[in-house]
Amino acid sequence: MRAYLDEFLSDPLVVGLPRWLWLPILRGIVLRRRPAKSAEKYRLIWTPDGSPLAFHTARQAKLLAAKTGARVEFAMRYGAPSLKEVMKTLQRPVAVPLYPQYSRSATQSVIDALPAGTRVVRDFHEHPGYIGALAASVRAFWDAHGMGEKLVMSFHGLPQRAVDLGDPYQGQCLETGKLVAERLGLAESQYLVTFQSRFGAARWLQPYTQPALEQLARDGVSRVDVVCPGFVSDCLETLEEIAITAREAFLAAGGRDFRYIPCLNESPEWIAALADIAAGPGR
Repeated sequence: MRAYLDEFLSDPLVVGLPRWLWLPILRGIVLRRRPAKSAEKYRLIWTPDGSPLAFHTARQAKLLAAKTGARVEFAMRYGAPSLKEVMKTLQRPVAVPLYPQYSRSATQSVIDALPAGTRVVRDFHEHPGYIGALAASVRAFWDAHGMGEKLVMSFHGLPQRAVDLGDPYQGQCLETGKLVAERLGLAESQYLVTFQSRFGAARWLQPYTQPALEQLARDGVSRVDVVCPGFVSDCLETLEEIAITAREAFLAAGGRDFRYIPCLNESPEWIAALADIAAGPGR
């Protein structure tokens, strides 16, 4: 955990502070405390198959290969299997960073680590197949469990400063939320786009997910459905931060029923969309 966090948080695209300022803080304070806290959270979501993010991504790659007949490999930007090592085994590769919405801190970090000449799909935030897969997932959940009073779409957060400097991420998240709502036939009053996973003291994109859920409960919304469109696989941020911690906060604030809608994971609609996305024009 310490090695992973060191690699991740040392990336200047992830933490944009000057190296002379940030690295002593990272290695003198953050890496002394955060690994144990992160490990405890991972224990809550660990499965017999290991990390949900790892096994969902591996299954997606296998299903995509079966659907397309192409060789499909998956890699992690930080940790294993390493992007650098996997790319060495491929000729004329097409890379699909599994971040639907482009941000410099996530997508561009992947692009910068790819070999020259790699065709890259920079984002797919409005791709019809992706939007359709999200809508199908929500509809299937509602068919099985009924529809809540409010659909909350929670995206990973980003420092406000990044958007102020021109990062398109927030606009793409809002566009995704709007397109999913339209596909589901929702009015503006029936859904809310929020941002989670804030790190540090800086102002991040708002509204923040957990405080927004607590406010909904205080306002008398007793039954919410929460989906995370910016994550194509369930992971720590969806299973621990949302399905466990945010749920507890909503119920403690007076809410009665919190339902988490799983990520796309291995849904047939998503695998079909991913095949179309990978075959489309790169940038």
